[in-house]
Amino acid sequence: MTEQVLTEQEIQQHFAESLPHWIYEDGWIRRKYKTNSWKGTLMVVNTVGHLAEAAWHHPDLTVSYAFVIVKLCTHTAKGITMKDIELARKIEEVIQWQPQLQAGSALEGTPQDDLRFSYVKYDK
Repeated sequence: MTEQVLTEQEIQQHFAESLPHWIYEDGWIRRKYKTNSWKGTLMVVNTVGHLAEAAWHHPDLTVSYAFVIVKLCTHTAKGITMKDIELARKIEEVIQWQPQLQAGSALEGTPQDDLRFSYVKYDK
């Protein structure tokens, strides 16, 4: 199956609609997730790994103590396709999810004022 490569204008439109923290650079879409520790970094890496494998897509990752950079490109299409956009949306949805922000949720989320439990630096 041949995937249609998106134009830079189409990519920017998707960013404006649902991926404001992602950028297009050197033929990749990418996002840097800041974490509070190695524990948080590993949680992000494992989350991205699970989602990418389930989608049969393989991102490039840069991993450090307090951040993870996710880079997506559809290698077979030699560009950015909807496969990249949809995986970016799913990664964003899962990593940025916070149960305490959902009305009526029985899940309380991690204590925000105690760094022992903090792992991802959420977008504001």
